[in-house]
Amino acid sequence: MEKFAERLTESERIIKTADHMIYMAFPMIKDKRILLKSISEMKRAIANCITIILQYEYIHKRISLYRDPKANFKVFVEKCAARYGITPEEIKTIIELFDLVEKHKKSAMEFIKDDKIIILSDRMKSETLTLERTKNFLEISKSILRKTNNVNQL
Repeated sequence: MEKFAERLTESERIIKTADHMIYMAFPMIKDKRILLKSISEMKRAIANCITIILQYEYIHKRISLYRDPKANFKVFVEKCAARYGITPEEIKTIIELFDLVEKHKKSAMEFIKDDKIIILSDRMKSETLTLERTKNFLEISKSILRKTNNVNQL
């Protein structure tokens, strides 16, 4: 249980930092790296929350875990999310966030156009990140964190 508390505390710290970067630092500095860093950090916080839930469920013998992270995420979606009140819309947003972070890591180029960050893939396919979209990711991150906080109450 101590490890759960450590991961939860780390996730809370990460989300508070992302919140500060989005609402305080970005409006003053207007540097695209702030939004890109904040979505990467939110992904890390959500991944921590998912890990907490999966490990808790595994300890209580409700699920099996695998070495493949994608298989574990599938188990989370199919068997754990509903138990913790995580909605299909939140799952969709989590997947969207995870995909966006991966595209950012693999991107050939990124630039700002009209207050939007355009992320280009190797094939010149674009993905757009706006401040509003980032704020939506933050709200989902906070929601997942709140729901993960209930892990000890089940």
